[in-house]
Amino acid sequence: MPDIDLTVPADDGTALAGTLTLPAGPGPHPAVLLLHGSGPLDRDGNTPKLMMNLARPLADVLAAAGIATLRYDRRGAGATPGDWRTAGFTDNRKDAAAALRALAARPDIDVGAVGVVGHSEGALHAMTLAARTEVRAVVLLAGFAGVGEEAFRWQGRSVAGSLPAPVRLLRRPLGALGNRVLARIKRTRTDVARIAGAPVNARWMREMLGHDSRADLAAIHAPVLAVTGDKDLQVDPADLDEIGRLVPGGAETHRLADLTHVLRPDAGRPTLGAYRRLLREPVDPALLALVADWLTRHLAPVSREPAAS
Repeated sequence: MPDIDLTVPADDGTALAGTLTLPAGPGPHPAVLLLHGSGPLDRDGNTPKLMMNLARPLADVLAAAGIATLRYDRRGAGATPGDWRTAGFTDNRKDAAAALRALAARPDIDVGAVGVVGHSEGALHAMTLAARTEVRAVVLLAGFAGVGEEAFRWQGRSVAGSLPAPVRLLRRPLGALGNRVLARIKRTRTDVARIAGAPVNARWMREMLGHDSRADLAAIHAPVLAVTGDKDLQVDPADLDEIGRLVPGGAETHRLADLTHVLRPDAGRPTLGAYRRLLREPVDPALLALVADWLTRHLAPVSREPAAS
């Protein structure tokens, strides 16, 4: 299972540093582009303070199934130059599109068997790529169906409800504060704004808040696998029903018991504070097996019957 370091040229010339993991044996191979969540994430889905470690186990299980994987460092993360705070939501989408084109153009990749796997923000970009380009399969891990602002507000209510009882008493004033922060961000016109003294990627936030994923879902004609954990605090698991309804050909949806937003199961009451503990454990093996099995079936070579004489 060789790894190849490569760079993907973005539309503005930025060199997105990435890794292509190939299966053993001769190509061309089916392949997927892996898109991570939000923030300054490297090609494995990690920041210095939060180690998601999603890419390596997924690449390994897919390579064993005969599927290649491309992942790359976000702008300003890992070996990719730039400043992640000035990159907008649409910039991230354009970078994902450039990476998909680069993957499909490689001679060791089967251009007719390319898919995309996205987690969290990456799932939203996977929806857009599937709606606007030719892909064979789409995997959405913790993706929402609706307007970004509504999803953000749902996340706020969900996280607040997971806090200790004394803190939950402050839910109303905290909600009012959150409303003021959102209103201020929506009034900004710069890439970066300072909120409570901290720099915030304001352009990314404005674009994400206004993004409606439903139009993309309704334009997808490739097979879709959508998976969200029933203990996800950041994405409403009920959106799986909307995804299944919107995708024209339907979608295979799984609401996995105990699975959290960081793709690890938690038998206890889910909280954001548990993430550091959960991330010391591996990505849920059952989830990896589900994704690998589904992609193996949907990226399999298309049989071509000989023409009748």
